[in-house]
Amino acid sequence: MTSNEQAGNRYEKFQTRLQQGISPFAERRFPKLESIRTLVQRYDAQPNTPMVVSTAGRLSAKREHGGLAFADLRDATGKIQICVKRDAVGEASWSLFESLDLGDIIGVTGPLFKTKTGEVTVAVQQQECLTLLANAFRPLPEKWHGLKDVEVRYRKRYLDLIANEPVRKVFEQRARLLASLRRTLEADGFLEVETPMMHAIPGGAAGEPFVTHHKALDVDLYMRLAPELYLKRLLVGGFDRVYELNRSFRNEGLSTRHNPEFTMLEAYWAYNDCSDTMELVERLIKQAAQDVLGTLTFQYQGQTIDLSPYGSWPKLSFAKEMEKLGLSPDSPLEQIQRVLEKKGMTIKGLTRSQLVRLSEQLIEQFVEPQSKQFPLFVVDYWTELSPLAKSKPDNPLVADRFELFIGGMEIANAYSELNDPIEQRRRFEAQLTGERSEVKGERKSHTSHLTPHTSKQIDEDFLEALEYGMPPAGGLGVGIDRLAMLLLDQPSIKDVILFPLLKPVSE
Repeated sequence: MTSNEQAGNRYEKFQTRLQQGISPFAERRFPKLESIRTLVQRYDAQPNTPMVVSTAGRLSAKREHGGLAFADLRDATGKIQICVKRDAVGEASWSLFESLDLGDIIGVTGPLFKTKTGEVTVAVQQQECLTLLANAFRPLPEKWHGLKDVEVRYRKRYLDLIANEPVRKVFEQRARLLASLRRTLEADGFLEVETPMMHAIPGGAAGEPFVTHHKALDVDLYMRLAPELYLKRLLVGGFDRVYELNRSFRNEGLSTRHNPEFTMLEAYWAYNDCSDTMELVERLIKQAAQDVLGTLTFQYQGQTIDLSPYGSWPKLSFAKEMEKLGLSPDSPLEQIQRVLEKKGMTIKGLTRSQLVRLSEQLIEQFVEPQSKQFPLFVVDYWTELSPLAKSKPDNPLVADRFELFIGGMEIANAYSELNDPIEQRRRFEAQLTGERSEVKGERKSHTSHLTPHTSKQIDEDFLEALEYGMPPAGGLGVGIDRLAMLLLDQPSIKDVILFPLLKPVSE
């Protein structure tokens, strides 16, 4: 029987029930006070104590033996068996039970007992102790484990959660990861805040923003690239330690590590610097691994990751690695381009504003493979690649910044925050001039139009805030989705986002 035929039969049953005065959606509530797992654990702890319970869940199996029937109920925590006797519940309730389909949501009331096979069971022994709470018009994936198509799993996550218990556990563990990060930060005196998701001027990170329009104000707005500039305003306002678990948006490509909508942790710590932030992120991640996994050693895609060695995680200097290639922060673009071509990275008409993207490619080639088994801090990025970071005291061309790589992925980015409004303005203007020059060249050769990102403005309000004085501070950004991938051993970012963005299916 096809799924459409099964659905047709279910609609016919629904109409029959309505004619019998049974409405499958009439109940407004049901006295389910405990999860199924809790009920089973409580019975196992006190097997000789009489217990009458009410519980509810989705029907996952039925086994009828004449006037005796067994069935399985599931909720998000587990499974429990129910036992229904025809002569005990009466013809009306028995007829209702017989008509139930797998996937229907029901509630039952009765005493708990354990069968000879050792299964904790609810005995439905009276009339009106079986209640239909929701009619499932569509059949569930076959045998509860028939949902294997990855595309369907992402598009219909609700079925994925029903059919694949490991998937549900991944998202339960993700929730514990977030709770752990919050506990650690709040124990350190950080205040959780919320900042705008729609910005008048895109900023705080490199990337192409999504653009929207506010009708009442008749202005274009941008979905935030990052909350950084607003969180720094709070440092100006007198909060010394703030953090936000935020949704950010980048109008860019999709990959196993990139989703246009993603979750970041950003934290700012006044009167501290990059080295303090390095200690903080190590502590955050180790505590999260301990809270979620119960260990600091775990598997990620066939590779053993060990967070515990060395006392302090090792460091690698980006600037020194570039020196090995014969490059320095003030190397001419022509020289950088020649070196990159030898490494198989060719970009025609290289501009200074493209160096950020190139640095990412260099990191991918030379650094990420070194972080497969243990965490690695990449330090000493060129200042030109870090417009919001302070420079090193002994070298203005190198930023006081690090990125953390674990399992071959960038997990965190941090730096000593630039709090000099004059220098910040100079960098913004240089960045904007470079982007305009780049776009001008594109228009000349490709007749392209200005995109929201390349037409961005300088955030004058942020610069004005800095002019009131922002204390020295360390800032940290952690990619929550990638951290979840790492700790939960998931190959794709889509496996740790409940509803990842997918291309719409044509009808």
